[in-house]
Amino acid sequence: MAERKVRMFVYISCFVFLSTVTSSPIPSVNVKPVSPVVVEEQLIWLSGGSEGEVDIYRTPLLVATPRGSLLVLCGARKYSSGDAGPKFLAIRRSTDKGQTWSPTAFVTDDRSPDGFNPGSIFVDETTSTIFVMYVHCAHHYKCNVSTLYLINSTDDGLTWSHPRNISEQVGTATFDPGPGYGVQKKLDPYKGRLIVCGHGDQQHSGVFCLLSDDHGNTWRYGGTRKSIPYNQSKKAGDFDPDENQPLELPDGSILLNARNEHTYHCHCRVIMRSFDGAESFPLENLYFDEKLIEPRAMASQWYSNGVLFFSNPAHQTKRINLTLRWSYDNGTTWASSLTVWPEASGYSGMTMLGEDSEHLYIFYEKGVKSSIESMSLAKVALYGGL
Repeated sequence: MAERKVRMFVYISCFVFLSTVTSSPIPSVNVKPVSPVVVEEQLIWLSGGSEGEVDIYRTPLLVATPRGSLLVLCGARKYSSGDAGPKFLAIRRSTDKGQTWSPTAFVTDDRSPDGFNPGSIFVDETTSTIFVMYVHCAHHYKCNVSTLYLINSTDDGLTWSHPRNISEQVGTATFDPGPGYGVQKKLDPYKGRLIVCGHGDQQHSGVFCLLSDDHGNTWRYGGTRKSIPYNQSKKAGDFDPDENQPLELPDGSILLNARNEHTYHCHCRVIMRSFDGAESFPLENLYFDEKLIEPRAMASQWYSNGVLFFSNPAHQTKRINLTLRWSYDNGTTWASSLTVWPEASGYSGMTMLGEDSEHLYIFYEKGVKSSIESMSLAKVALYGGL
């Protein structure tokens, strides 16, 4: 059965999906218009017990390292597809722009009945350190206290440190990073700051950001946007921004794109913006992007050369139709879109290699009947062509 799935995915991935053009604003004269097309795709992990104790691979993390490698990570769920339960943190590494990959390695093993949730990956460019922040006991099914951990690699992802408990600095209230990536500010204010944003639990939910101004040694809480109501369970229609992804725009502001967990106002994304380095997310800078429809899932955003990219399963209720959109005005309007995979698809992450401004990588959950059947990496040529 697993072999048939592999053959099916390889066959389907040979197709190149062209963009669906919509009415769009004309890009700035200083911005080169993009015409994305998927030119390569590789199956990274196949669920179903094909590797050791792992039942399901979920929650994609993707990063380009300072040395030009690509790292893919995910939560390798040992016994079931549910969020709770023990997991490995699985990793593979490519040093040739995604052409070949190292064998799967397991960086952490939580050995716990109520396991960890990955998490956010981010890079301190100053120290060339790669970090992964993750939470243990996020769901409180078989444990009571959440603990936030940080691991790091200083050798391009080859080896990783022992987990460091940073709940000693920020407390034990549930903080579930990302999932996705954190950012290091390249511009003022607070140039060099590390920012990791995430969400809380069912009662104490909303968007929360952790900040470090000393290269990840110490952390504190920054901007928040709490759910309404707070400190009580939620129901359909409540305001509850959840899984989220920050990025830095060219003016130094932080743009945060969040899951709308209980579909307040719409089946669409919640957008926030901070002009003080994620110290705050004022209410006047919050809006709902009704163009970015969603079925309540993780999404990703990326910025390069005047273009903002966004990926998610573009459907109001089903995790299908993984779509890449792009904007020339920081998301005020969306110029056009590309269907990356029309069938079952879920969480996604994006990155670009530092020396290659013409290709975007999308790592996402992919399937035919279910999005948790596999995890795949698509390479997108931003200016067309094979």
